[in-house]
Amino acid sequence: MSLQDVVRTLERVREKKPLVHNITNVVVTNFTANGLLSLGASPVMAYAREEVAEMARQAGAVVLNIGTLNQPEVEAMIIAGQAANQHQVPVIFDPVGAGATSYRTETARRILEEVNVSVLRGNAAEVAHVIGEKWSIKGVDVGEGNRDIVSLAKKAARHWSTHVVITGKEDVITDGHTAFVIKNGHPILTKVTGTGCLLTSVIGAFASIEQDLLTAGVSALVSYGVAAQLAAEKTEEKGPGSFQLEFLNQLAMVSSEDIMRYGAVAVALEGHFDE
Repeated sequence: MSLQDVVRTLERVREKKPLVHNITNVVVTNFTANGLLSLGASPVMAYAREEVAEMARQAGAVVLNIGTLNQPEVEAMIIAGQAANQHQVPVIFDPVGAGATSYRTETARRILEEVNVSVLRGNAAEVAHVIGEKWSIKGVDVGEGNRDIVSLAKKAARHWSTHVVITGKEDVITDGHTAFVIKNGHPILTKVTGTGCLLTSVIGAFASIEQDLLTAGVSALVSYGVAAQLAAEKTEEKGPGSFQLEFLNQLAMVSSEDIMRYGAVAVALEGHFDE
C-alpha cells in the first residue's frame, strides 16, 4: 500500500462522483451531505422502507448508521442492506453507541447478522461490544482502554467476516489478516459532532469505486485525516466552528501533493496500542 495508491483512489472518487446512499442519524445528516459533496461524491439520504431497496440498487455504496435509533429505520436499513447485497453494492456500517445500551448493541449485531457488511467502522468500544467484549463507553464516546487495537480489529474482522476500521488517535484497518495503521487526523475532530459519521460515509465513497477494500479504506482514512490536519492548521486558535467550515473546504481541496507530504501509513503490528 503506497501513498500513490491513495492519490489515485482519491482522484477516481472525484472523477466518478459516486452516489452514496446514507441511512444515517438526524444529528449528522447535513454535515454528512456537505462533506460528501465537498469530497466530490454525490450523497442521497433515503429512509422510507418503500424506496430504500430501489435506491440501494442504484448506489455505489450504502451507509448504515444507528446514531439515532428507531425501529422503522432499523427495518429500512436491513431492507437497503439486503438489496445492496443482492446487487454487489458495498455496505458500510457504523454501530454508533454499541455498548451504551442493550438495544443499541442488539441492533448492531442484528444488522451484522442479517446484512453482509463490507466495512464495519467504529471506535474501539463500539467494535469491542459488537463481538461481545468489554470496553468502557460513555454515551457514544469511547472510554479509557489500553488494549491491543490491532488484535481487536482483526478479531472483529474474522468474527463478522468483514473489513474493520477502528478510529481513534490512530486509525487501524484490517481484513482480519493484513492490517494498516494511519497516523493522520487531528484531535479537534472530536470537538465537532458527526466527524466520525462523515468518515464512515467517506469510506463508502471510496469503496464504491475501489473493489480492494483495504485500498479503499486506507485511501479514505488518509485523505480525510490530511484534510483535517490542513484545516486545523489554517484555523489554529479559532475554535471548532471555524475548523468545521475549513474542514469542508479542505475535503474539496486536499491535493496529491498534500497526500504525498503528510500521508502516514504503515503496516500494523499486533501489540499496537491506542494511547
